[in-house]
Amino acid sequence: MSGFVNEQRRELLQQILDLRTRYLTVVLEDIYQTQNASAVVRSAECLGLREIHIIENRNEYQINPKVVKGSSKWIKIKRYNNSNNNTENCLASLKQKEYKIVAMTLNEDAILLDQLSLEDKTALCFGSEDTGLSSIANKMTDYHIKVPMCGFTQSFNISVSAGIALYSLSDKLRRSTNNWQLESNEKDDLYLEWLVKSTPNGRLLLKNFLEKVVIN
Repeated sequence: MSGFVNEQRRELLQQILDLRTRYLTVVLEDIYQTQNASAVVRSAECLGLREIHIIENRNEYQINPKVVKGSSKWIKIKRYNNSNNNTENCLASLKQKEYKIVAMTLNEDAILLDQLSLEDKTALCFGSEDTGLSSIANKMTDYHIKVPMCGFTQSFNISVSAGIALYSLSDKLRRSTNNWQLESNEKDDLYLEWLVKSTPNGRLLLKNFLEKVVIN
């Protein structure tokens, strides 16, 4: 596939690939305003996250193309919408993969954003615009964090809150000695995926190549 992509593009893919991470991820639970969820998807991709998790208990997420600006093409979106326990299934799966579940909140007893340790893989959770995170999500949370505010208005829009938190934590992560980059096999798989997406008729070309390999 690399033969169908020019050298400059291949170098760009490799540069971005080296900055991708699964160490930090985002969970959105029942966000009902498409522009908010799409803005978080865009921020997550811009800051190098490999994937984002979207829980759809009451509200189905529809990509807003004017907001994502193509970012949804380059980040894996995992949806949880086929059971009565979508939140529990999502967070339990992340815990099984050794993620700490971190909830953004306005609670007074929450720790400040810059006090959060990144010794463990971290899943940053945001709840619905009207009700916040569900009781199930809060029960499964390991830490509650908040962004300090200095004005009379004591809350940010969810997309702003996510943008601030993701920038702060991703910068802190990359300055750390943590093993935050993708494994070599993950990089290989993702590089091929991106080559396909960067090539006109990429999927058809890959399919034809694989068929030839099988025949031979």
